[in-house]
Amino acid sequence: METVLNILLIRFGIIAGIVVVVGLGAFALIVSLRRRGKGERVREGAAVLAKSAARAMDRRGARGVRGRVGGEVVRQAARWLDEDPGRKRSGR
Repeated sequence: METVLNILLIRFGIIAGIVVVVGLGAFALIVSLRRRGKGERVREGAAVLAKSAARAMDRRGARGVRGRVGGEVVRQAARWLDEDPGRKRSGR
């Protein structure tokens, strides 16, 4: 029993480490793109991708709680990318 718990703990640690590394990499990528002035172009591409993902989830008919929650998250992300008031600030 102790061996199984150790294996599960090690697996959790590896997965958590991977999530942290991917998150830091994504953050660094976003910061570098914004400094180069390409943030708006990336935002537009992400908005298109989120809209198409939302349409695909609607077509597929989100089944179960996870499907409904995932579809709602994608729709909210698409809405946020389209209507973000932070883009309208001057000086950046």
